[in-house]
Amino acid sequence: MKTSFTNKIIWITGASSGIGALMARRLSELGAELILTARSEDKLREIAASLPGPSVAIPMDVASEEQVNRTAEQILARYGRIDILINNAGYGVFERVEDASLDTIEDMMNVNYFGTVRCIKAVLPSMRQAGSGHIVNIASMAGKIGSAKSSGYSASKHAVLGFTNCLRQELAGTGIGLTAVNPGPIDTPFFDRADPSGTYVNNVRWFMLKPEKVAEAVIAGIEREKAEVNLPFTANAGVKLYQLFPRLLDRVAIRMLSKK
Repeated sequence: MKTSFTNKIIWITGASSGIGALMARRLSELGAELILTARSEDKLREIAASLPGPSVAIPMDVASEEQVNRTAEQILARYGRIDILINNAGYGVFERVEDASLDTIEDMMNVNYFGTVRCIKAVLPSMRQAGSGHIVNIASMAGKIGSAKSSGYSASKHAVLGFTNCLRQELAGTGIGLTAVNPGPIDTPFFDRADPSGTYVNNVRWFMLKPEKVAEAVIAGIEREKAEVNLPFTANAGVKLYQLFPRLLDRVAIRMLSKK
């Protein structure tokens, strides 16, 4: 039976733009009550005001344990529960290892990976007490296969996937669902920071996913309680082949993935 979103209390991080904002709109249309968080208060409030259903905008940085815990406490005090957490906050910077600063690599890990961990730890006790809930971690195909100039970003998403797979086993039988979402490149403002020159976007534009498609795929994954959502199909097939025959496909992968 599909999950109904009517009156569900859903917390979305990174909700001020991209697929976060699109998921918010679609889930609002489906009857959910939303808590939208991101660092940009103005953008959050604009998104919240545009939604057809009830929502609350709370400025929050996932890199701050204090802010994350305070937000979770506010949500629980107001609603008494958190039905679904969607860990969508994150960013990437595409640079060669020798050119990237250690601060940049550390910050990507802090936001993309530890930000996810902080939010999960903030909601798990209440979900365990309720014996229900669903957690969605937006990872990436970059977490399954690396490429030149994305070492810091790929490492953070590898970490998200490793954490997710371990947590899924810990949550078995608790009534709490867990979904990892692994999209390829998406046509969103993500690349304004990751690829300011536009080189990568120009090289892969034909392959880029529409953000609306990704948002719908995430929602369908929650409805069907899927363990993983991988898209597009061609990228997922390529990753599986690479995992089976890594050295054989190295030459092909280097040519196909070195687009930055």
